[in-house]
Amino acid sequence: MRKKNSHVFNLSIIGLLYFIFGFVTWLNSLLIPFLKTACQLPDSQAYWVTFAFYISYFVMSIPSSVILKRTGFAKGMSLGLMVMAIGSILFLPAASTRSYMLFLVGLFIQGTGLSLLQTAVNPYVTILGPIESAAKRMSIMGLFNKFAGMIGILLISSVLFSGMDELTAKIATLSGEALDAELSVLAARIRMPYIIITVLLCLLALMISLAHLPEVKNEDESVENNESRSIFRIPYLWLGVLTLFLYVGVEVIAIDTLGLYAETQGISKDLAPKLGTLSLIALTLGYVLGILFVPKYVSQSTALSISAILGFIFAVAALLTTGTTSIIFVVLLSFAHAMMWPGIWPLAIEKLGSHTALGSALLIMAIAGGAVLPLLYGGMVDALGGDRQLPYVIMLPCYLMILYYSIWGHKIGKSK
Repeated sequence: MRKKNSHVFNLSIIGLLYFIFGFVTWLNSLLIPFLKTACQLPDSQAYWVTFAFYISYFVMSIPSSVILKRTGFAKGMSLGLMVMAIGSILFLPAASTRSYMLFLVGLFIQGTGLSLLQTAVNPYVTILGPIESAAKRMSIMGLFNKFAGMIGILLISSVLFSGMDELTAKIATLSGEALDAELSVLAARIRMPYIIITVLLCLLALMISLAHLPEVKNEDESVENNESRSIFRIPYLWLGVLTLFLYVGVEVIAIDTLGLYAETQGISKDLAPKLGTLSLIALTLGYVLGILFVPKYVSQSTALSISAILGFIFAVAALLTTGTTSIIFVVLLSFAHAMMWPGIWPLAIEKLGSHTALGSALLIMAIAGGAVLPLLYGGMVDALGGDRQLPYVIMLPCYLMILYYSIWGHKIGKSK
């Protein structure tokens, strides 16, 4: 009983960390339209928000695994939270000077802290129980992530976008010093939310350090099939890294582009940023279904196949319709995405043995898909003269790759 209670406590702490992941990560869907206005950016530059945030996972994942070997999981988690706090506090001078570059630096540092956290936390969830039910545990953790995103979007959007339609119209009539003054007042709205976020991150870092989480060793390290071969000769892992890269890219596109896309479909600037909440609700519904059906009724690979097929269908529908109907299909993409992370991760990390830590770091690096694909989307928008619908076509081959991995790719090179 004591061991069971200990596992519940440990997973509760991890759930709180997933809450922080969600709160900070999904604010990017607000920062893109907010900084686009405050810093007067075209679409291609606005999506550097996602690039600066997610590219840190690629840059810092391997260093994070090295740091965790020195600090252990628990101390590494506290360190990651403090790094995130440093990134958050940089938003204050960035807002004061209306420096887009400084905002991007702050986002990169936030992502660096999250990379350290994710490198520790995801294997933690996978290892705390049998691999067959890892998707279920990760789905439960995902609920914390998505609820936090909903709360963050609703709370922060009410601060950042209050009266935005009227303000945008006013800004369009100004120039010179009057324009700079109005934009500076707008940029200042972001300061108080990030002061609060910084304080909460510091308090959580202190709580983690006092919680005395155990160091969890991977029980799969005795697996023999991958002990004698290089990690570069494990094809199902590398295919998993590519698949996760594409999945994160389409998930970020579906949520972080929704606000600006909705504006082109006739939704007001006050309401459009809040639509990300609907995407997170769709994700949450998908997670709940995953908890109920995987792996009891549906295997992890089958759930991933269904998700990929739904994603492809919804993306085609979003491309072929307009207005509210098209927006609904973009929202439904998030429902399709719900079981992709919990499906891909366990399939890619299974039977890695002593390569598990490095394999986890490589999968965290794949989160850089959230940096690259939205940037390509934004570049296509500008190249197409502001068309924010047709660029969604880049999602279609991504779903086909995810489907391939779910059926065949995860089996290549994996022993029975």
